[in-house]
Amino acid sequence: MNIKQVQQLGSKLSQNISKVIIGKDRVIGLTITAMLANGHILLEDVPGTGKTMLAKSIARSVDAKFSRVQFTPDLLPGDIIGVSIFDKNSGTFSFHKGPLFTNILLADEINRATPRTQSALLEAMEEKQITADGQTRALDGFFFVAATQNPVETYGTFPLPEAQLDRFMMQLTLGYPTAEESRRIFASHLANDRIEEISSVCTIEDIVAAQKACRSVFVHECILDYVRQILEATRSADNIALGASTRAGLELLRAAQSTAALSGREYVTPEDIKMLASPVLAHRIILRAGERREALSADAAISRILSSVAAPTEKWS
Repeated sequence: MNIKQVQQLGSKLSQNISKVIIGKDRVIGLTITAMLANGHILLEDVPGTGKTMLAKSIARSVDAKFSRVQFTPDLLPGDIIGVSIFDKNSGTFSFHKGPLFTNILLADEINRATPRTQSALLEAMEEKQITADGQTRALDGFFFVAATQNPVETYGTFPLPEAQLDRFMMQLTLGYPTAEESRRIFASHLANDRIEEISSVCTIEDIVAAQKACRSVFVHECILDYVRQILEATRSADNIALGASTRAGLELLRAAQSTAALSGREYVTPEDIKMLASPVLAHRIILRAGERREALSADAAISRILSSVAAPTEKWS
């Protein structure tokens, strides 16, 4: 697959998902970007804004296996990984795969599960494999996690630790729709369930081929240096207690490659880095306590850093 075909694939996916998710083109685009960059997304917003519907729309747009897990405090690691069951006829144990053995996983309200269960996702998200009963089992080549969490109803929840947050390429927020978007949503969803009307527009093989094509997008050395400077700025900023990791820089560059390909370009520009910096880096930094009291958001902290770090000025055309 070439870059032009990646752009066409992204357009088909975006148009298909937009039939259900109205007025959220930026979030849809970033979700497709993360998927083609071989990353995962965390959707954080109040109930009823379309987090679960977005994940289901993605699953229906790709001809792939889909699993949904409703995370609850009593959910155990074996409930998502799978368990070994003794067969008395054969006298042996047989492994029964859990919902992690899929292509697209919706981890609904992930912060309601205990840290023990949350950590069961770590190996799967990073290494695309799971270990159970001392045996390692590989997941399918295409594995995409879309997790959701509610930031306001925190009673009985378990906030994701930094190690878990760092596994998500992007943290996205849908937000409330505008007045016009609300009217369109009401009119289109009252008569029937729009999610049932969309069908797949591509296969797993298409997604895997597009992922490989995205990794071939050229990244100039000055872009690498630009990302390095941004990361170092997060680590030395007075208002940030914990800066972005090396993995965060790699995720930012891979997302930029995906964005460039979806735009029909074979090279990454500084504008790609600036556009992706907040969704990729903001959830990976920790603000100092004083800054949190002053209501400085992580997004604002990243914006300050972008304004302080000089972008490369080469001729990108």
